[in-house]
Amino acid sequence: MPFLYTRRIRFHETDAAGVVYFANLLTLCHEAYEAALAEAGFDLTLFFSKEGGVAVLVTHTEADFYQPLRCGEAIALQLVPTQVSPHSFEIHYEIYHCPQQELQQKPAVRAMTRHVCIDVQTRRRQTLTPELTDWITGVAGRA
Repeated sequence: MPFLYTRRIRFHETDAAGVVYFANLLTLCHEAYEAALAEAGFDLTLFFSKEGGVAVLVTHTEADFYQPLRCGEAIALQLVPTQVSPHSFEIHYEIYHCPQQELQQKPAVRAMTRHVCIDVQTRRRQTLTPELTDWITGVAGRA
């Protein structure tokens, strides 16, 4: 099964219409990404710092909204990473209202983030670290 992250929508994440503000969707996705990395044993302080010698940048995002996500609603974010080149990967997200009915329902949102690994010093693309490749393979293998 893909990585699953659950939480509730908070008031500050919504707009005047009472639904998740579109830009906050990326925050929800990134939260799930961080949780998946942490579950896999990544030291997040090191991963998101320059000290590791590499940086993993988000270079592209997209999202399709099918149903509103409202304040107080419980949601489940399902994510699956896929390597697309030696130095980049994508994470595909599906966000469901909870309780899920075995995730057979249509997702409320589908999103994608594309990430590129670079050397911090040269700012040039670098192959993904073995740890990232293992994480991608491990989570994708659960899908």
